[in-house]
Amino acid sequence: MESGDPRVSVVMITYNRRDEALRSLARLAELPEKPRIVVVDNGSTDGTADAIRSRFGGANVAVVEAGANLGAAGRTLGVGHVDSPYVAFCDDDTWWDPGMLRRAADLFEAQPQLAVITGRTLVGHEETEDPMCRELLDSPLPREPGMPGPPLLGFMAGVSVFRRSAYLEVGGFDPFVFISGEEEWIAVELAARGYWMCYVPELIVHHYPSAVRDSHARRWQGIRNTLWFLWLRRPWTSALQRTWWMARTVPRDRCALRGFAAALAGLPRLLPRRRVVPPAVERSLRLLDLPQRSSQARRYVS
Repeated sequence: MESGDPRVSVVMITYNRRDEALRSLARLAELPEKPRIVVVDNGSTDGTADAIRSRFGGANVAVVEAGANLGAAGRTLGVGHVDSPYVAFCDDDTWWDPGMLRRAADLFEAQPQLAVITGRTLVGHEETEDPMCRELLDSPLPREPGMPGPPLLGFMAGVSVFRRSAYLEVGGFDPFVFISGEEEWIAVELAARGYWMCYVPELIVHHYPSAVRDSHARRWQGIRNTLWFLWLRRPWTSALQRTWWMARTVPRDRCALRGFAAALAGLPRLLPRRRVVPPAVERSLRLLDLPQRSSQARRYVS
């Protein structure tokens, strides 16, 4: 029998998706790596925490109740409850294939600069590839010797493994971003410190999208967060060019209007936090601007 691998723990965030969380945990609990699993319950009211304790009591699964919906920042709470050198993130509707966490740990140990590995996402029973995977595979960023896959300056958090020390070094996900597009904020912080982020398609993750997903909320929050990122982290020339492009191309509906309005409403209190990324990181962001504009995975539709 294959022994476990203590090098990687799993942190899952969930909110009012009891059945999805239980399904994903059942898959994760069967992994041969036998990872410690920490579930951060972001203030669910559907009995998620109690159901997990009842179903997985005595297993290597711990529940941390956040007491409120922290969004992506709930992951940081979970990271504080593990001590493994690497942490795989899951949403409550994703899980890793057997052996993938062990392989990720091997890749991290081979390259100390590597901070994030994003896996290849297969969606639903049909196991169709997530459209974002093609975009990650075709990254225009220059690939340095030793990188295990195409370099990234963004990733999909719920299907990624982190070097725990690098995650904590940059402070984790920023609470004010909440959810949707939270990854680019932490990605530029890692890049500024010289860390690598790579797409490694040999690492397989399964995603069964939740039937209770609020796609409209994700869309307006995504628009808001993208605008905040432009205004707080990019030079004004780049920020204004991309803002103008968004204003011309996002669907002109109530959802998009809410995103723009929320971004503008929050700007006065956030503007003092403006801190432009280093020139090298901005050059990489510029390389990504054009493919992102034509991306089928970033259409801001719901």
